[in-house]
Amino acid sequence: MKGAMPPRPFMVPGPGGPMPPPQQQFGLVETRPPLAAVLRPRFNIPGLHPSAAAAAAASGAGKIASTYDLVEPMRFLYVNVVKARDLPVSATGAIDPFVEVKLGNFKGTTAVKAASHSPSWQQVFAFSAAHLQSHLLEVLVRAKDLGGDDLVGRVAFDLAEVPVRVPPDSPLAPQWYRLETKRGDKMPHGEVMLSVWLGTQADEAFPDAWHSDAHAAAGPAAVASTRAKVYFSPKLVYLRVAALGAQDLIPHDTSRPMSACVKLQLAGQVRRTRPGAPPGAPNPIWNEEFMFVVSEPFDEPLVITVEDRVAPGRDEMLGRIFLPLQAAMPRHDHFGKPVEPRWYNLTRPSDDPDKKEVKFASKIQIRMSLDFGYHVLDESTYYSSDLQPSSKPARKPSIGMLELGVLGARNLIPMKPKDGRTTDAYCVAKYGPKWVRTRTVLDTLNPQWNEQYTWEVFDPCTVITVVVFDNGQIGSKNGGGPDQRIGKVRIRLSTLETDRVYTHFYPLLVLHPSGLKKTGELHLAVRFTCTAWVNMMALYGRPLLPKMHYTQPIPVMQLDYLRHQAMQIVAARLSRAEPPLRREVVEYMLDVDSHMFSLRRSKANFYRITSLFFGFLAMLKWYEGIRSWRNPITTMLVHMLFLILICYPELILPTFFLYMFMIGLWNYRYRPRHPSHMDTKLSHAELTHPDELDEEFDTFPTSRPADIVRMRYDRLRSVGGRVQTVVGDLATQGERAHALLSWRDPRATTIFIFLSLVVAIVLYVTPFQVLMVITMLYLLRHPRFRSRMPSLPFNFYRRLPAKSDMLL
Repeated sequence: MKGAMPPRPFMVPGPGGPMPPPQQQFGLVETRPPLAAVLRPRFNIPGLHPSAAAAAAASGAGKIASTYDLVEPMRFLYVNVVKARDLPVSATGAIDPFVEVKLGNFKGTTAVKAASHSPSWQQVFAFSAAHLQSHLLEVLVRAKDLGGDDLVGRVAFDLAEVPVRVPPDSPLAPQWYRLETKRGDKMPHGEVMLSVWLGTQADEAFPDAWHSDAHAAAGPAAVASTRAKVYFSPKLVYLRVAALGAQDLIPHDTSRPMSACVKLQLAGQVRRTRPGAPPGAPNPIWNEEFMFVVSEPFDEPLVITVEDRVAPGRDEMLGRIFLPLQAAMPRHDHFGKPVEPRWYNLTRPSDDPDKKEVKFASKIQIRMSLDFGYHVLDESTYYSSDLQPSSKPARKPSIGMLELGVLGARNLIPMKPKDGRTTDAYCVAKYGPKWVRTRTVLDTLNPQWNEQYTWEVFDPCTVITVVVFDNGQIGSKNGGGPDQRIGKVRIRLSTLETDRVYTHFYPLLVLHPSGLKKTGELHLAVRFTCTAWVNMMALYGRPLLPKMHYTQPIPVMQLDYLRHQAMQIVAARLSRAEPPLRREVVEYMLDVDSHMFSLRRSKANFYRITSLFFGFLAMLKWYEGIRSWRNPITTMLVHMLFLILICYPELILPTFFLYMFMIGLWNYRYRPRHPSHMDTKLSHAELTHPDELDEEFDTFPTSRPADIVRMRYDRLRSVGGRVQTVVGDLATQGERAHALLSWRDPRATTIFIFLSLVVAIVLYVTPFQVLMVITMLYLLRHPRFRSRMPSLPFNFYRRLPAKSDMLL
């Protein structure tokens, strides 16, 4: 790495700087950052002695390891405060020591250890080398109980003498240092164990270190929420439970018929069967199957309750059983032996309230299995990042590696203007079960993270999601608020070329009830490396989901319910981590509200469908031009081509596929050179009416006034009326085709069947090539031989009856 300057930040467009063209406001901006894989910047630190800088360059300290080459190197001064010993005592006995690390105006402190002569802290401090304000590092040991924070002793370091460490070197061994007084005299008692070195963000101490740019975070919880962390989703499995029947149910009231049903409850998931058949029988049969989402370590029991519906909204318990999930049979594929049902004893509380014991009630037959062969969907299948089954033996081998460098962001909007701050931004990226969270960069609109993460890739047809949030735990006057979303980026791996580094500024877009808003730009570096080309190409011919999704498919409605439950489990589990990945973050990453109605998305999907017919319409337009002889030479060439294909029909399929090959080869020149990103035009987000956006952000059930709800209902009725008309027209055309042979119109059917007989005889006695030539010449005849009136077959088809006249 070369140069004597720290990693140069990217220029942010300002009043006098270059601004992107208006048409690129929501587009990608390609960049060429000085990554470690290309350049070799020198290790230059303000306040660092030139001899130390030369030693750093000679030792290769300015170069990040090859596995950390998608980000710019950021220099940090690390101080590892391990422990102390033989500290002096006060007049009242043992002191309450803590350590203060001071570098210029930056100051970091450890926790206070109560009444300890040999405290242990094990804390690392990281000071950004780009903002060093002094060449002297001070480590001060203070006592909390000596009339304030009185000094016990100190150790000072000159930055020119600080060693440089570059991974994968082993960690620097800490050493004992004798404490000094303020005058620099050695103290007779007291030592502190420290290690000080210069490194980069590739250091393993970086994620858990106290950072100097987080000094404004108040409280340990706020400081913990600023650190970079890696999370993993819990292992999810589908639980299949079938309630088959029961025996010897005893109702509380024998004077009325019993209406028994089964309630299955697993944590917050509740399912109910219909009343058993035959009605009122003591041995009802249900034969209903349900599926639940469970997560390891399977500590929640399945509660099965048989209830008697005595009145609307009122049920009486006939029996209950708590089944541990370990009782379910594990299934890793559909080839294993079938799951055998089992009888379980039901119990219920005694009728005497003074007795706490339970008594035998009846039996229930349950079939229960843990289906590890499925992939539990917690994301939409259209942009899922993981398609592996829950069963480890059934998983596919890795085909490559995905590397993501989160470089920085620019032009973020202020998220806390009322609190006197700008934005405390951090990024969250998800691919597969692995979630990563960058550190929070405080109070800036142009944060620089320069953190790199790696994932194993098992399927190229997957999507990585990166989202920028504002940390609500920092700087809020009203306490910890929710983390506000700033923008989202999705990148599909199959659209990336292998072994190529993509560096772009991605627009961060957020829809608000007031309209579309660009909240900034996110700078990412992405590289997809393939390690098994044959396996990757073979994946394009294999099913997208595991086999059990096709051999024993789950109904769509049930799959949506299970996906919602899986998202709730993942959000609850990650919110219990430390620091927590908050629920609003997980739900936004997983698109928890993607199934809700949106008129804007409905329009976007409608225009997506209509755009699919543009190619077909272009072919019809080309055919109409040939048919109308607009260019006689082209029409004559098409005649000659058709005659050749008719005379040599074995050339039809080779010609078709050769044509497809030539089109693909021609389109290679116009292939996309950049990853895909959020398309505002495709999403119909730029010109959406504010009322449609307000409806999209409405709660469920609605919280809007009655007149607004009535207006939206009327609008939905008008849209539904148009859809109803289109569906009715399609049904009419199909019913007319069915009426050809149904004898609903006896005259039309008679004409059709006799005409079919004539056509069959003509086709039998006439060579196929002759018929094709006659048909071609008829269809491509000159316009002067045509009439503007509809053709005879069209007139005949329009007169066929449909069932529209039978509708009320």
